Amino acid sequence: MSTPERIPPRSVTAADPAAATLLAEGELAVRGRIREASNAALYCTVTYGGREAACVYKPVAGERPLWDFPDGTLAGREVAAYRVSESTGWGLVPPTVLRDGPYGEGMCQLWVETAPGAELLALVDGEEPEPGWKAIGFAEVGEGRTALLVHADDERLRRLAVLDAVINNADRKGGHLLPTAENRLYGIDHGVTFNVEDKLRTLLWGWAGEPLTEEALEVLEGLRKALADGGALTTGLASLITPAEIDATRARVEALLTSGVHPEPGGEWPAIPWPPV
Repeated sequence: MSTPERIPPRSVTAADPAAATLLAEGELAVRGRIREASNAALYCTVTYGGREAACVYKPVAGERPLWDFPDGTLAGREVAAYRVSESTGWGLVPPTVLRDGPYGEGMCQLWVETAPGAELLALVDGEEPEPGWKAIGFAEVGEGRTALLVHADDERLRRLAVLDAVINNADRKGGHLLPTAENRLYGIDHGVTFNVEDKLRTLLWGWAGEPLTEEALEVLEGLRKALADGGALTTGLASLITPAEIDATRARVEALLTSGVHPEPGGEWPAIPWPPV
């Protein structure tokens, strides 16, 4: 199946409350395969009640086993990341559901069109970033040259950095950042999250060691309550990730509240994913 021609979403946006119902209940039609994905990812349309949107369907049957993520499924963790994002109130992950499809159970996520020309990452000369940018680290750019890799000092990215720390995202690449024309920012590809071991790998290290914002602390306090035994989020995650992974998520929230700062690279696990974009 060839890489499909993109079909712009119609009628439904990621911020629409009806999006999750459309994804869960609608008729799913496969239009093509997204070849750059490392696991099976199918570009689809979903139709329900006279409304239609483009979406991504990732069947569990198309997942490659991962030795360091032996429990559960990539699809389940993708949906779990959406549930946590929704609990923060930040809406950083496009609507995502677990459902049956043409190739069995899988993750179905609303397709998000990105805004052209929205710069969130850059390679620059010099030792320090310019105002409005945060340093990630130095990268080889060929012929023995290095350049400073930076990301925007953007409150949307900062919120995403907090979410990634909570869900223990092991693969936050530049290509997983989707800015939209409505000035929203979404993160995608959350299949390698929620591990009980510290595996945070991200391009969003620019705030490492800096104090968390008051907003972030309030959100984390809300997550603490939602993740309590019998809490709404705990109940929602129970069928998606393991009890040990839920406990580890609680512990990460507590650690962030106790430290009051953005986490720093740990040293035992590569801090930046490869390739970074």
